[in-house]
Amino acid sequence: MGKKAIIIVKESKAELKSLGKKQTSLAMERRVMWLLQFKSQNNSKREETASKVNISLRTQERWIKVYMNKGIGEFLTSNKDNHKSNIITDEIHLALKERMNSSESPLLGYWDAVEWIKDEFDVEIKYHWLRKYLISHFKTKLKSPRKSHYKKDEQAIEAFLKTP
Repeated sequence: MGKKAIIIVKESKAELKSLGKKQTSLAMERRVMWLLQFKSQNNSKREETASKVNISLRTQERWIKVYMNKGIGEFLTSNKDNHKSNIITDEIHLALKERMNSSESPLLGYWDAVEWIKDEFDVEIKYHWLRKYLISHFKTKLKSPRKSHYKKDEQAIEAFLKTP
């Protein structure tokens, strides 16, 4: 069994407390709390520190590695879902963007998007994956009002507004 690395938290307690208040997610706030635990109880066992912050020992090991190697900046940034998609190419992304903003032939739902990509690009994408992609890149919702329906009759609207 190797020797455990000594962790030195470079930031002061006041700095860590202000960083904790600035965090927008609970996960990042928990990381700052963990650093505060290490700063305040430098000689305590790692098992105690992990249990106080309610994380596993393996998570704590990964956090130590990231903090020691990359610093506080990388430690407090979430690298989730920042990788480029191998399935959705730039061509498919641009076509989706065009189709999402189209008023003549809009996508009628996520299943319609799955089928459209399968027909147009011969690429099979799972529903949940495409739904997550469309929400994160185009801010879509299951039920979102359109600017203008592509079958809307302008004369019917004028007649409706003129009636007393």
